[in-house]
Amino acid sequence: MMQMVHSRFNALLSACVLSLIATAGWSQSITWLGTLPGGSESWAYGVSADGVVVVGWYYILAGQWRAFRWTASGGMQDLGVLGGYQSEAYGVSADGRVVVGKTSSSVGWRAFRWSSLSSSMRDLGVLPGGNQSEAYAVSADGAVVVGRSYNNSNQPRAFRWTASGGMRDLGVLSGYSFSEAYAVSANGAVVVGRSYNNSNQPRAFRWESGVMQDLGALPGGNWSAAYGVSANGAVVVGWARNSAGQDRAFRWTASGGMEDLGTPPGYDRSWAYAVSADGAVVVGWAVGTLGWDNCAFRWTASGGMEDLNTTYASLLRGSALWEARAISPDGRYIVGRGYNAATHRIEAFLLDTRGGSTLCTLDGDVNGDGIVDDADLLEVLFNFGSQCP
Repeated sequence: MMQMVHSRFNALLSACVLSLIATAGWSQSITWLGTLPGGSESWAYGVSADGVVVVGWYYILAGQWRAFRWTASGGMQDLGVLGGYQSEAYGVSADGRVVVGKTSSSVGWRAFRWSSLSSSMRDLGVLPGGNQSEAYAVSADGAVVVGRSYNNSNQPRAFRWTASGGMRDLGVLSGYSFSEAYAVSANGAVVVGRSYNNSNQPRAFRWESGVMQDLGALPGGNWSAAYGVSANGAVVVGWARNSAGQDRAFRWTASGGMEDLGTPPGYDRSWAYAVSADGAVVVGWAVGTLGWDNCAFRWTASGGMEDLNTTYASLLRGSALWEARAISPDGRYIVGRGYNAATHRIEAFLLDTRGGSTLCTLDGDVNGDGIVDDADLLEVLFNFGSQCP
């Protein structure tokens, strides 16, 4: 009798395992965001923590782009402009309510901060004596914005903006003349980007508490630029040129310095643009020797470089993921641009690497299928005691 009970339990357990595997397989998804009427292509540059909001821009006319905010329930929304004809969105707060970017205006390019509370853009101004600015990233709570602004000498300088303090010039690396900020930590305290010398050669920097730190370069190389930073500011990612003159994605830490992340198989150049909150997952894009054969990649310490087109081939059906530009804090959602075979055009994409609805997230939904049930409990039991390598 006991043997029969054990047999039935094992059979049930096996069925549950198979069910979980099947669920994980079919529930991963790729969503192509399309464009608004009259648009011909779109690019994604930011994603909210829950994957519900994506921001970027779509192409409307020759030489004209418009910033968009896309939601899973409402689709794509044009964020408008500030008296000009063009705008681009680059960053979004963790809750998806604040969007930052740049817009043309009657006085040139201006950094903007858009809020869902007012459904309007705010001109963040410029540095004293300057005439142009652009915003590239925003803190998790939407309070700190970073980017670049031209100063009174018409030099681009990295800035950090807050409502109370306005736009602050972060300076440049020692011996350098220009700077640009591309990412900010979750609490807004750490800013990363690149500084240029008079020969227009870039160097990655990390700014904190008024001090701009040179992150160096790969062995034998000299150029580098930082584009992403972990939630606590401890991990920085970007690209650096190696001794062979090839650009390579890097991951930097204070203890380990700059690490060359390599390239996916078949590619020889790579650029990292974003990193998960814990600094463990890096995304970007890679290019082969032909120059046009590019792919979106994901890097982890355990898995190394992977071509997302290979990993998620079953979802693509002839489509292609060309660039990964942002990742959600937990590493689940990846956004960028690619080729949508169904519409035959370049489009922004939202890749859900775990599966489940993007309409909401639930505590306890381990397998990401939008339901907290016994399947989640079994997955926890099966993996109880496991540890990351």
